[in-house]
Amino acid sequence: MQITETSTEGLKRGFKVVVASQDIEKRVDARLAEVAKTVRLPGFRPGKVPTSVVKQRYGDSLLGEVLEQTVNETSSQALAERNLRPALQPKIEITSFEKGADLVYDMSLEILPEIQTMDFSTVALERLKPEIPNEELDEALTNLAERYRETEDVTDGSAAANGDVTVIDFVGSIDGEKFDGGAGTDFSLELGSGRFIPGFEEQLVGAKVGDHVAVKVPFPADYGVETLAGKDAVFEVDVKGLKRKLPAVVDEKLADTLGLENLEALRTAVREQMEREYAGVARQKLKRDLLDILSDKHDFAVPTGMVDLEFDSIWKQFEAERERSKAAGTYKEEEAKPEEETKDEYRKIAERRVRLGLVLAEVGRTNNIQVTQDEVNRAVMAQARNYPGQEKAVMDFYRNNPDAMGQLRAPIYEDKVVDFIVDLAQVTDKAVPPKELVALAGLDDEEETAEA
Repeated sequence: MQITETSTEGLKRGFKVVVASQDIEKRVDARLAEVAKTVRLPGFRPGKVPTSVVKQRYGDSLLGEVLEQTVNETSSQALAERNLRPALQPKIEITSFEKGADLVYDMSLEILPEIQTMDFSTVALERLKPEIPNEELDEALTNLAERYRETEDVTDGSAAANGDVTVIDFVGSIDGEKFDGGAGTDFSLELGSGRFIPGFEEQLVGAKVGDHVAVKVPFPADYGVETLAGKDAVFEVDVKGLKRKLPAVVDEKLADTLGLENLEALRTAVREQMEREYAGVARQKLKRDLLDILSDKHDFAVPTGMVDLEFDSIWKQFEAERERSKAAGTYKEEEAKPEEETKDEYRKIAERRVRLGLVLAEVGRTNNIQVTQDEVNRAVMAQARNYPGQEKAVMDFYRNNPDAMGQLRAPIYEDKVVDFIVDLAQVTDKAVPPKELVALAGLDDEEETAEA
């Protein structure tokens, strides 16, 4: 095999590779011999078919197979001999091949840059430690009690108000014709909850048990069922019952309802849950600060192909969100930036993500950071728990889809590398009120990740 470097420009490399015809012939003969051992042809015993017959019958298809294997092996060998790590799959173009002649192909690629990581012991980070005041804990308990408020039947003939739960039968129609999904029996509907289409619940305010109400309401233009969207409907509603919520009380009964021993156990459980949630916010802030430092301290050329792929992913998300905003009527054309300006901004974001991903990948590679199978299994189980009753289907999906499994593995790997760096850094803990933590973390912003 002869390898000639034809171009060197930044991270881009080009090679011309020549594989001698004799090598191709040896590979073809070896493959023919393998096939001859297993092929079955009329008139020949199994394993006794002459290679000449196999060549006549299967030669062309086997030659294509051998060429593909030869290109894969020789291109990998060419890169390994030069200690080059391709950023993406190299592009191969066969420029010359005929039977009995040398195989000649061109290979073009971008290589991963050499990365000199910084001394992480010089990194100074501040880790925020939220201290939950009793007032906020009491507020959380009150909100919890609101969700579990008991109700009592209204028997004094009073009218329904917002917050009351009506028990109704209803039948909907459009232009006098009933439609699928437009009827219900003994349906409990909390007025003001927004469970039904806009305008429905409002027309039941003031109704009493035994009343019949004709609710006239249009379906929203963007309603999920196309045959109903934008059309005027009439719902014949019978009010069969009315329940009124009792005041929310944080007491021993609430603790018992939630399966806890007593009120003190409930307070402890809620506090621990709040601490876990705020710890996640603090972790997000710490990680973002670290990524900012890594971005500032590492400035090197990145493969344009990787940036292109990352930009394409970001841009598709942007376009999808823009279309959703337009469909919902919330998109403001006059406030939108020129598209080219927006693309420039997102391309800078893509370049930052790729650079950070390469830095984290290099830290992980040089320090032998691995994602264990147990960690992957836990991540799969966490996903499966989001789909009760379909756990096996979810696990089978990940087991049979390497790309999906890779998407689960990537953030685990990234977090392990981040933890490795944080352990080496100078970290100072600072106690803060939860509201200050949330403000500093900028929860309105999307959590940043790096494609490691």
